[in-house]
Amino acid sequence: MRVTVFGIGYVGLVQAAVLAEVGHDVVCVDVDEKKVENLKKGIIPIYEPGLKPLVETHFKAGRLNFTTDAALGVEHGEVQFIAVGTPPDEDGSADLKYVLAVASTIAKYMESHKVIIDKSTVPVGTADKVKQKIADILTERGAAIEFDVVSNPEFLKEGAAVNDCMRPDRIIIGTYDERPQDLMRELYAPFNRNHDKVIFMDVRSAELTKYAANCMLATKISFMNEMANLAEILGADIEAVRRGIGSDPRIGYHFIYPGCGYGGSCFPKDVQALIRTSEQHSYQPAILQAVEAVNDRQKTKLPTLVEKHFNGQLAGKTFALWGLSFKPNTDDMREAPSRVLLEALWEKGAKVQAFDPEAMEETQRIYGVRDDLSLVGTKEAALKGADALIICTEWQQFRAPDFDLIKQQLGEAVIFDGRNLFEPSRMTRKGFTYYAIGRGASVTGY
Repeated sequence: MRVTVFGIGYVGLVQAAVLAEVGHDVVCVDVDEKKVENLKKGIIPIYEPGLKPLVETHFKAGRLNFTTDAALGVEHGEVQFIAVGTPPDEDGSADLKYVLAVASTIAKYMESHKVIIDKSTVPVGTADKVKQKIADILTERGAAIEFDVVSNPEFLKEGAAVNDCMRPDRIIIGTYDERPQDLMRELYAPFNRNHDKVIFMDVRSAELTKYAANCMLATKISFMNEMANLAEILGADIEAVRRGIGSDPRIGYHFIYPGCGYGGSCFPKDVQALIRTSEQHSYQPAILQAVEAVNDRQKTKLPTLVEKHFNGQLAGKTFALWGLSFKPNTDDMREAPSRVLLEALWEKGAKVQAFDPEAMEETQRIYGVRDDLSLVGTKEAALKGADALIICTEWQQFRAPDFDLIKQQLGEAVIFDGRNLFEPSRMTRKGFTYYAIGRGASVTGY
């Protein structure tokens, strides 16, 4: 099939590469000329395992192309994906200007039937706005061209997006009528062979499904962080609690790991957007508001523990920081807990020596060159001359470090672990002061 994808960001590029992988003929359109030229050279704007070889292979094979020519893109595909960003406005609601701009572009250039697919995460009712925008422009053109608008939300996990796209656990398709269903089944047939993963529903239900999924996962995380804080007060161990409740199949083990807060491009933005949507309809979403409040508070957890341990005297201190990205296997720093930590330490006059396997270039882009930030080449280099170690991201290479080296390099044998990578009893035996999340009063100093 001939497919066009507007927006070569995280969602658009992964979706395009995977569609090309199964044989579709894909053209990607973006307004960023530099990004388009870099992709043609094999320079990928994001880090995502497995993505680079897919892009390179299918660009060379001619199944995946990149352009800034919107007219060419509209002409190319009967299927037109809208995968542009929906950044939050000042009040947290999703900004639809880029989505509606693409809808206008498609309407301006289309000369035959198109199926327009909302792939971006958009509030309930967006497909109606897209449909109206296209209809209005076609009327202005005096063009009687049929089209369909479909909601087809993505459910990709950063760090595992290629695999999620290749082996989806569900394919949600919201339509106004049955006309585009056969075409959508054909598009996704290569991903739907073992059993039927396609779930058809009305458009508004599909739009809400995306937000409901992310908000449910965010709720599980905030709930566990709430329990972790309670465990500290009561002298319990949240890791034992996690194993205990996770064994209940109604709860499960996914997304019940306590830590220093969630971040990324999806959970914070989507929780905020659904809160604003609710409020716009005069409904107060108490659970979602609590989820957001707990997460905002949890991001201050590590700075609070550090300040308490050093009796508020952080000026002149140097801290080793392992992990900058909001989660492993990505370079994404959006809403990352590390940013709250960095800025809190700097405000108190401390310096940071940081290492992350992928996110250091992004950190440099965000913060520039600073006297109080050193980005170093290895996790061991971050330790040299530091007063303490702080862990913000659970990268695999942080899980089995050389503790003797850590103890030797640090000015004080203290670790602040925002991801509970190590067993407190083992750390105590090794002579460390070990602060974790929800591992009991004796561990966290409560």
